[in-house]
Amino acid sequence: MKYIIIGLGNFGYVLAEELASMGHEIIGVDMNEQKVDSIKDKIATAFVLDATDDYALTALPLYNIDAVIVAIGENFGASIRVVALLKQKKVKHIFARAIDDIHKSVLEAFDIDKILSPEEDAARRLVELWEFNTSTEAFRLGDSHYVMKFLVPKHFEGYFVSELKLSESFNLNLIAIQRERAIKNKLGINVTEHYIIDNLGEEEKLFAGDELVCFGTYKEFKNFWKAY
Repeated sequence: MKYIIIGLGNFGYVLAEELASMGHEIIGVDMNEQKVDSIKDKIATAFVLDATDDYALTALPLYNIDAVIVAIGENFGASIRVVALLKQKKVKHIFARAIDDIHKSVLEAFDIDKILSPEEDAARRLVELWEFNTSTEAFRLGDSHYVMKFLVPKHFEGYFVSELKLSESFNLNLIAIQRERAIKNKLGINVTEHYIIDNLGEEEKLFAGDELVCFGTYKEFKNFWKAY
């Protein structure tokens, strides 16, 4: 897919670098020449350009991409102006970063595809780490429900899926198990590969290092981790 990322600060830079590494075509935009120089060899194209300038913005292929991501955060006025210009130009898919609730509220008025809150997400992950005492990956659905991936508790190692009783005891639904295995790459070097088991039979056994992917409310996950 093809994305334009406007704003190459810490968030925009990492986003551009990660998307490019996954094979997406990335066009990076920033007013700061040093920021553009630092990433130009890692993405498809990079422009030194003031995206708040209506005329300058027309230099970008706004209608030949899958989405524009406005990653500007600190400059509230610039972020809002760029989103307004993109809406004015009828760009189909717009994502924008918000740094606080006021910023988010203003962006909501533009009816864009998605408002990104990386600082809020980072804070939430830290709370989850402290509260659950384990590292998790979480996808939030609505105000209370999550899909979470986490390392299987030692208490469950060696158990069969049928013995977990996650649904009965904690109202958590087990969706899949992520497991790792050693394979040889093309050079014959041993590497670790992760794979998903989503067709879970009752006799599927859990091993150390497995990660469970479950669906439930935050409260239910919290109750689960308090128990184990």
